[in-house]
Amino acid sequence: MAVVSHSRAAQVAYQDLLRLHLDEFASELIGSIEERSRNGRIYLYDKFRIGSEMKSRYLGEGTPELRARLSRAVELRAERDERRKTMARLVRVLRAEGFMATDRDTGSLLLAFARAGVFQQGATLVGTAAYALLQGDLGGFDSEELAQTGDIDSASFEQLSVALGDQVEENPGDILQALKFDPVPGVSDRQVWKWRQSRGASMVEFLTPAFGDERVKPLPALGVSAQALNYLNFLIAEPIPAVALYRSGVLVRIPRPERFAIHKLIVADRRQGGPDQAKSRKDRGQAAFLIDVLAEDRPDDLREAYEDALSRGPRWRERLEASLARMPGTAEILRSLR
Repeated sequence: MAVVSHSRAAQVAYQDLLRLHLDEFASELIGSIEERSRNGRIYLYDKFRIGSEMKSRYLGEGTPELRARLSRAVELRAERDERRKTMARLVRVLRAEGFMATDRDTGSLLLAFARAGVFQQGATLVGTAAYALLQGDLGGFDSEELAQTGDIDSASFEQLSVALGDQVEENPGDILQALKFDPVPGVSDRQVWKWRQSRGASMVEFLTPAFGDERVKPLPALGVSAQALNYLNFLIAEPIPAVALYRSGVLVRIPRPERFAIHKLIVADRRQGGPDQAKSRKDRGQAAFLIDVLAEDRPDDLREAYEDALSRGPRWRERLEASLARMPGTAEILRSLR
């Protein structure tokens, strides 16, 4: 599968745009930084007062990068006007350089989610919508065909949601209804974890990892329910930031490309027969492209993700082997890494 690389100028422009969006987020610090420890990790919060009541807003895991940005919050806030002009200019540059832009319906929804803090509360964009956004991290892409979708899937660790115990500023369900999405209650328990756009065919689904029992579970931090799926924990571990090209850009979180590729091999084997057959072919196509690129540019990352999946048990290995049996070229690439 041929790789269409973006120009060096485009790749630099995207990295600049991502950096500016991360700076923009840090510039919104209101009060003092509070640290909270959970399971050996440190999480940072913006603690501030509104009237007589103390509030806190989740900022993220206490990485050195985030701490460095927050230490410059006052300086970054002073640069806001100029930064926003630059962000808008960089989006124009990326469009002109051939980066795939996000359509209006998807972009407005992602922007509403971002403003409500959905991604900061642990949500990760998954599915083909996330695949399209890997263009910035990879520095190129195959074609727009594999990145076309009318659906948006968002996944969040149930455990992280409960552990942080936060609430987003606006319930995602309320956002969806305001944007003309209608809830689609489950048949058995009537819990709502998906919404369908009333004026079109777009669907939004909330997902969360399952560890055996694939049922609908509540996500308290996001104020919604989500469909639990096995193997999803592998996909959304250690997500990366990305910018969707809508307006001056929307900061979201997506899976790491090597985890996305290996996960696609697994889910392709789960989709057998009927309407899922086409999805299975698309899964294998996306996996093949990513593995081809990563084997050349980031072989160590790809090998680590593949070995991680293989180490998780016989069922994981069976899923991978079944998909790779249909993909001899991709199977050979992965064998050469070990």
